[in-house]
Amino acid sequence: MSKTNKTNENYIGLEKDKIEEVAKSLNSYLADLNLLYVKIHNLHWNIEGSTFFQLHSVFEGYYEAIAKTLDEVAERMLILGHRPAASMKEYLDLSTLKELESKGLSAQESINILESDFLNMLSQSRSILTLAEDANDQGTVDLMAGLIGEYEKSLWMIKSFKTK
Repeated sequence: MSKTNKTNENYIGLEKDKIEEVAKSLNSYLADLNLLYVKIHNLHWNIEGSTFFQLHSVFEGYYEAIAKTLDEVAERMLILGHRPAASMKEYLDLSTLKELESKGLSAQESINILESDFLNMLSQSRSILTLAEDANDQGTVDLMAGLIGEYEKSLWMIKSFKTK
């Protein structure tokens, strides 16, 4: 067994170099979560048509869940010894998602937007999980594994809705 180089570890015993990549990815993920939170509010407020009541409630559930996830991701970054982005300017600079104009949207448009963004978040979650595994960062692995399950479930529900 090799002796660990303590100078290359953070205070919870993880390699600083590997955690740097995890934290950078988490910061981009946090930015996307913040943009997604705003986008889903937009969908919630601007959905039109016969499925208004159904989707209005669904969107509310999604943005409430994202609010919880925002806190979990930011706290995980702090645990890793990194400062999370916390301004709209930073979020817009770091985000891979696109903003959504405020306008009336049909159920189909809304669901397609949500599906695309959830697929993006699922892909990012899987990438971060891989980085975290490489860094022996079980806390981030666990966080991402749970989020992967949630995105997969949401995407299954979206697929089921679209086959109406």
